[in-house]
Amino acid sequence: MSASADDQYEQQNDQVSGDAPAGDAQDNDYQSRTGQSHIPVQSDNADVEDPIDPETADSDAQLEADDKNAIDSANIVDSRTRGAAKSGGTYREPGDEEGLPGAEDGTSSGAQ
Repeated sequence: MSASADDQYEQQNDQVSGDAPAGDAQDNDYQSRTGQSHIPVQSDNADVEDPIDPETADSDAQLEADDKNAIDSANIVDSRTRGAAKSGGTYREPGDEEGLPGAEDGTSSGAQ
């Protein structure tokens, strides 16, 4: 079975370089401060439940199912304009002075 393009990219580009620090990256010890309550910590070696199945996660069927779950068909409009267009002759261009303050307002006067 051939690897997906994502897997091939990761194999080529996600190699640990020589710049990575050497040593133990696991720390299973945890000490609470004296006088404080103990806080339970999960061990670094403990298995973690992963809900994603790597065999089907990147498949076309899974992507199609995700799209079907994400799209709410109740929001899809049947007609293009939804009947919002006004009848002919009801739209009017605004005039040059429409919506502007009058001369007595003083806001549009310049320094004299």
